[in-house]
Amino acid sequence: MLRDGSVKAMPGLNHHTNARSAPVAIRTRDLNLWYGQFQALFDVNLNIKRGIITALIGPSGCGKTTLLRSVNRINERIDGVRTTGTIEVMDEDIYASGVELLQVRKQIGMVFQRPNPLPISIRDNVLFGYRIHTPKETLRHSDEDAIVEQALRQVLLWDEVKDSLHKKATGLSLEKQQKLCIARLLPVKPEVLLMDEPCSALDPKGTEAVEELIWELRGDYSILIVTHNMAQARRASDECIFMLLGKVIEHTATDKMFVTPDRPETADYIEGRYG
Repeated sequence: MLRDGSVKAMPGLNHHTNARSAPVAIRTRDLNLWYGQFQALFDVNLNIKRGIITALIGPSGCGKTTLLRSVNRINERIDGVRTTGTIEVMDEDIYASGVELLQVRKQIGMVFQRPNPLPISIRDNVLFGYRIHTPKETLRHSDEDAIVEQALRQVLLWDEVKDSLHKKATGLSLEKQQKLCIARLLPVKPEVLLMDEPCSALDPKGTEAVEELIWELRGDYSILIVTHNMAQARRASDECIFMLLGKVIEHTATDKMFVTPDRPETADYIEGRYG
C-alpha cells in the first residue's frame, strides 16, 4: 500500500536547480505495455522527481498518455492490455500483489483533457472522493465545511464560488470546472497529480488561469502533465520528458531541453521538423 500524507512544500525550491536533487516520486523500470499485439511502450526507465512539474511531450501516438495512465493503473480497464516491468510511486510498487487499487487511485489523482465535474453541487463535488475514503462514522459537517473551503482556496476558486456552493458544478465555466476537478482530488491527500492535457478544452485566458494554478500546487504535489503545447511545456514545467514511438528519448531540465537538447530527435521535434 502507498504511504499516507501528501508531499509538503519544499522551501527554497528553485526552478530547475534544487529540483535536480529532489527525491523520486515516480520510478519506472523496464516498463513495457501492449494493447493486444501492439506494443505501445518500450523499456521505459524514468526517475520523476518529487515536488516539481514534469511535462511529457512528443508527437501524437508516441505513448505519452499510455505512460500517464499506467501510473494509476487506469489502463487496466482496457481489454487486452499487458504490462511488464515496474512502476513505483513514493517507493511503493503499485503493481505488486496485495496492493489495493482503491488505495492507488487515492494517492494518485488524475485530471483529464475535458473537465468532468459530477452533475451535483460544487460542494458535493469537492467532497465526493473524501466521502468515499472516509468512514461514515467519522464524517462531520463542520469538518466538511473546512475541507471544502481549503480545497477551493488551494485551486484559487473560493472567492468566486463561496456564495454558490449548492449550485450545480456543471453550470461553471470550463476553466472553473477544471479547477474544481483538481479541487475534488485534494481532500484525499494524493501524493501525485497526473494531468492529461488539462488545458486543451480551454481558451487562452482559461489556460493561463489553470497554468497559474498548477504552478501554485507545485511543491505540495508531484505533477506529471501531458501536453502537445510546446509553449506550455516550456513555461509551466521544471523538467521535460520527450517520447517518440513508445520510447523515452530524453529527460532533462526544461530550459536545457528547449535550448540545448542532447538528442537530434528532440531538437527536430521542438523545432517543428516533424510531429
